[in-house]
Amino acid sequence: MSGLWPAPETAEPPRKVLVASPRGWCAGVERAVDIVERTLLRYGAPVYVRKQIVHNLHVVRALEGKGAVFVDSEDDVPEGSVCVLSAHGVSPAVHRNAARRSLNVVDATCPLVAKVHVEARRFAAGGKTIFLIGHASHEEIEGTYGEAPTQTIVIERPEDIDAAGPVDPAAVAYLTQTTLAVDDTAEVVEALRKRFPKLAGPRLDDICYASQNRQLAVKALAARSDIVLIVGSDNSSNANRLVEVAREAGARAWLIEDERSIEVPWLDGTTVVGVSSGASTPDVLVERVVTWLQGRGYAGVEELAVATEHVRFPLPAGLD
Repeated sequence: MSGLWPAPETAEPPRKVLVASPRGWCAGVERAVDIVERTLLRYGAPVYVRKQIVHNLHVVRALEGKGAVFVDSEDDVPEGSVCVLSAHGVSPAVHRNAARRSLNVVDATCPLVAKVHVEARRFAAGGKTIFLIGHASHEEIEGTYGEAPTQTIVIERPEDIDAAGPVDPAAVAYLTQTTLAVDDTAEVVEALRKRFPKLAGPRLDDICYASQNRQLAVKALAARSDIVLIVGSDNSSNANRLVEVAREAGARAWLIEDERSIEVPWLDGTTVVGVSSGASTPDVLVERVVTWLQGRGYAGVEELAVATEHVRFPLPAGLD
């Protein structure tokens, strides 16, 4: 950390920046961005990408500069062209439509999201109604829901359960979006279990290791900071959850795209500014935020580490 942001050669000032670790890119995001870059090298530009490959505007703009073309639907990709599917996963209907249009599909779905799709198919095959916990408008939920739309009910809060209508209590299961807040999700699952004692769940927790680690780090960060800044884009679910986690832990917290989003009055009366970032955020943006803060007197920089990550996901065949 000190190598990235060297403090001035003076006595350590009273004001400092506390940077969470782990933060930023997770293995699924790193893999997805790598897939787009390698696909461009293999096939040449343009390479079409369905939706934002990951939810970060800086990442998208950088890939556009290398020849990636982002589209809303596989229908927007010229027939026979190369199409990369985003890390958030897609429904089987998207795969079928891409095949009809003879698209050369490269699937960048995060393996942890793909695991949830497998679980959805397993529960559906067993005749269960699936309560899918997450945000209905999020691309990940749209993809998972598409695995078994007639058997899946999307809910966000405990109060959504009874509004779902009659359900066979002996054939109920739940799955979750991978980027949710751990504590909030546990509350919904607990409500489901009270309502449906025979509720089945995933074999392994659906909320990904990276989301859990970053939330734990932000909780620790909030306990030691006057304010917390989370670097990430507005449409990043996991970055928004980090802001919520920091606020629930008692800190004033804001989501910022980069250092240009910081409002100077936020710093009034502060000694320690905590900084972290969503799993889609490149670390260079955190470095820019820290440098900006150093320029305003927060010269000391300390890393607060709560976990170490060594996860790596293999690339699709032909790109490794």
